[in-house]
Amino acid sequence: MQDPQRDAIDGADLPADSAADQDNPLAQRHIRSFVLRQGRVSSAQLRYLDDMMPKIGIEHRPQLLDFAATFGREAPTVFEIGFGMGETSAKIAAVRPDTNFIEVEVHTPGVGSLCKLVAEGNLGNIRIIQHDAVEVLRDMIPENSLAGAHIYFPDPWPKKRHHKRRLVQPPLIALLASRLAPGGYLHCATDWEEYAVQMLEVLSAEPLLENTVDNSHGGFAPRPDYRPLTKFEQRGIRLGHGVWDVIFRRK
Repeated sequence: MQDPQRDAIDGADLPADSAADQDNPLAQRHIRSFVLRQGRVSSAQLRYLDDMMPKIGIEHRPQLLDFAATFGREAPTVFEIGFGMGETSAKIAAVRPDTNFIEVEVHTPGVGSLCKLVAEGNLGNIRIIQHDAVEVLRDMIPENSLAGAHIYFPDPWPKKRHHKRRLVQPPLIALLASRLAPGGYLHCATDWEEYAVQMLEVLSAEPLLENTVDNSHGGFAPRPDYRPLTKFEQRGIRLGHGVWDVIFRRK
């Protein structure tokens, strides 16, 4: 059984929308940050959705966000692509109260779950956008604005013929890098070694980014204290599975 957080970050090719987009690789064929799935939404999730999204939800629109107005304060802002059921996102927001978090997810059960965690934890530093993260980045996030970005346990698409569907690929990383402020970080994590190698290669090839660690660790970073171990990850470690963190910085 896959980690719910992983299930929320699948990729799929998207054809060009119009002839006017021919010079824009992201508009032509971008890696979506999700695959649509049927999922049961509990009554509790629906209740928290109805109660919390009017307070912390942001609608997708082709208009750049003003982070200070969105959160009601000036603070560093971190963008997360796919949060699954939201447990990790809520824990990170709780231990980093001085940071704003824009959480992007399409799956309604996960959005409802994070709404519940936000309400229970009284977390004022989270805003949720229920939409494709690539389009949110492209349409709503100003260049050079983010303090950081998280991509945790994206779907590994382990079969070779499906590798093109993986989320972490050059067009997305170029877009993310352009939205990071100088010194901002991009943090990816996976429990698939082959995908970890691909992440390292893709991020290393992006000219706006530099690795935060040297090659003495193979280019992989130790897990930072702010990223908690998921239940899935803890089980994998007990079974001897590896987990790899890749952390780069905007030059």
